[in-house]
Amino acid sequence: MKTKKTGNKSNKFLVVSKWGDSLDIAYQLTKEGNEVRMYIQDKASREVGYGFVRKTNHWEKYIDWADVIVFDYTGYGEVADRLRADGKLVFGGSAYTDLLELDRNFGQNELKKHQIKILPSKEFTNFSDAIAFIEAHPDTYVIKPSGETQEYKQLLFVGNDDQGLDVIRMLKVYEKTWGSEFGTFQLQRKVKGVEIAVAGFFNGKKFVAPYNISFEHKKLFPNELGVSTGEMGTSMYWSKDSIICQKTLRKLEATLAAHNYRGHLDINSIVNGNGIYPLEFTSRFGYPQVYIQKDGMLETWGSVLYRIAAGIDFEISVKKGFQVGAYMVVPPFPFEDKKSFNLFSKDSIVVFKKEQKEGIHPIQVKKINGQWLVTGNNGIVLLVTGTGITMKEAQKTMYNKILNIIINNSYYRNDIGDRWYEDSDKLLSWGML
Repeated sequence: MKTKKTGNKSNKFLVVSKWGDSLDIAYQLTKEGNEVRMYIQDKASREVGYGFVRKTNHWEKYIDWADVIVFDYTGYGEVADRLRADGKLVFGGSAYTDLLELDRNFGQNELKKHQIKILPSKEFTNFSDAIAFIEAHPDTYVIKPSGETQEYKQLLFVGNDDQGLDVIRMLKVYEKTWGSEFGTFQLQRKVKGVEIAVAGFFNGKKFVAPYNISFEHKKLFPNELGVSTGEMGTSMYWSKDSIICQKTLRKLEATLAAHNYRGHLDINSIVNGNGIYPLEFTSRFGYPQVYIQKDGMLETWGSVLYRIAAGIDFEISVKKGFQVGAYMVVPPFPFEDKKSFNLFSKDSIVVFKKEQKEGIHPIQVKKINGQWLVTGNNGIVLLVTGTGITMKEAQKTMYNKILNIIINNSYYRNDIGDRWYEDSDKLLSWGML
């Protein structure tokens, strides 16, 4: 197999997507002059990206055609391993890293094996055993679904009662509504602190610098009110090193190298004065994290993805300061209701008051006659980003861009990045910055 020896020239990229979340990656690769084909596995999402990128419904036909194959989600790890073994350049998962994310118990055991401090947790396959456990060990807990059920972000429940009574009530409700379909889940001890994630790109041998430090905003409404959505926005910055990175990501390098992983890895943690407590892995692109990251890079996507997949040692050139991003969403987000989506949101037009699209990332949209229209099925329309030397400057830039956009019935959080001002003081006092 012949491959180009530099990531600076144009290449052929095959983007294999589960839900279409990586549309803007494929779109940017196209605008950089690369040849791109994009496949979306979920049939209900296959209209996403129409008019933006060249699509295919049969990605396997383009394996030999592609210089680089990009997998954007978990579940493709075994396929990625086989393709790498055949000599293909692949950015994405591995069987090992898929397990880190999808099997919470496995992920926690791997952290423990690498001498990384973890919170007490226990895995369950039925609700009655979990309820009996809480009654025998009263405390504050978090319910964390495993496997594919964890995609339903509204099922993650963070308890507040120090006897675990609110978690018991929720488990009884889940038993009535979900029954055996809920699958495996974890009860994890809850601790107070700052939620923070550290992420890096791994080239098969090591993490390439710098590392990405981010702060997610998961609730639907400002001030962390409402249902968990997975995420409504994120603030972040780049760092060449950090104590959080040293005590989490860096300890996994030898094992990731042994599995020839080439992709993106994120560990989300709770940090307080007693230490760092990893919560979970994201062993793929994080959304919307990846698009906010890109706006902090002084590199093309083609260059970064090629060099990671090819195992090249380099340092990513990034901007100084901070980056923020907020989702603009429409009904029925964060819930799935096809009738409501078709009634309120399907084919709604995205209007730009001024033709300025820098920092505007298409998510579940299509393009017809140059016009962006809402499509897909999850109600996430755009990710809008801002950058700046200070957090306040980055926020102002982002929200000014949002004010330039009209989408009927759209909503977004107006406090993305606000947590930084208190969180950074706490992290500094604990010696974590």
